[in-house]
Amino acid sequence: MKSIFKILSLVSMMVFAIACTEEPAIFLEENPQMATLSVPFNNAVLNQENADENITFTWEKSNYGYDAAVTYTVQVAIAGTEFREPIDLVSSTTTQASVTTAEFNQRLIALGIQADSEGEIEVRLESKLSGTKVSEMYSNSSIMTVTPYFVELTFPRLYIPGEYQGWDPSRENTIIYSERSNNIYSGYIHIYGGSGEFKINEGPSWDVNYGDNDANGTLDQNGANINVGTEFGTFKLDVNMNELTYTLGAPIKWRIIGSATPGGWDADTDMTFNPDENVMEITTDLVVGELKFRGNADWGSNFGDDNGDGVLEANGDNIQVPEAGNYTIKMDWKTPGQVSYTLVKN
Repeated sequence: MKSIFKILSLVSMMVFAIACTEEPAIFLEENPQMATLSVPFNNAVLNQENADENITFTWEKSNYGYDAAVTYTVQVAIAGTEFREPIDLVSSTTTQASVTTAEFNQRLIALGIQADSEGEIEVRLESKLSGTKVSEMYSNSSIMTVTPYFVELTFPRLYIPGEYQGWDPSRENTIIYSERSNNIYSGYIHIYGGSGEFKINEGPSWDVNYGDNDANGTLDQNGANINVGTEFGTFKLDVNMNELTYTLGAPIKWRIIGSATPGGWDADTDMTFNPDENVMEITTDLVVGELKFRGNADWGSNFGDDNGDGVLEANGDNIQVPEAGNYTIKMDWKTPGQVSYTLVKN
């Protein structure tokens, strides 16, 4: 009898321990009802004179069968794309949210709608339960026809100070951008020596900065300096501030190659890093001929210029050098989504 009692006690303790460690049980409706989104208009021409005016989206609450803590996010995408690349417009825990006309206009331009041209977008509402593993729900989408006005895009940015640029968080040319304004940032950093260390800052100061205490790709506020390791070069840096994570691409060392260069098509000529301008550059003698930019002496990573406009394309056309002389060549990644170059005769 004592043995049976001990076994029952042990089972009770195990059940109690499991109950204490599992997440609280959540009882959902068999068919949760998604919120219904109301759009503020169906057809509108945006005007810069009204840039500070609010555009308000409203909705009915989602019904999960209990008093749920829900975050609602208004998402927009180009009509007909089935929200493959949506942009988060605004979030709220209530039943409405507003953005200014200026913010809405920026999102439209970021989506790719041309200024002063009519475009169609789809709008939907994401409903997400806080602190659970329940999947997000989405409302039916609504079509809005809008005409944005011209404005220079101002992308959200992160500042990337490090030894490579003098540990200066205020440097405006060592930043990466969130091209879709979704708190996901991407850009390039050039680290060609020294300690290889850098940090990720929210602004042009040390007030809010992130490092990585465990070197595991997770950002820690005021954490240890991030280190690229012993291999130097140009690194693609992706940062997800929603999840506080980052990834670094493999280092690429950029060189020029071609019939116009000192090594011809048989040998690459190294470029060097200019920390003041945050570009790769080389000053060298060229002859009449052609050249390309090549990474790690590998044709799998090369840039040319298809349109002769100073903007580089992967595997693009050879760049023409029509006159022999001493040239300064610069390769620049600072513009979001674009790699450019200059070829200037001295």
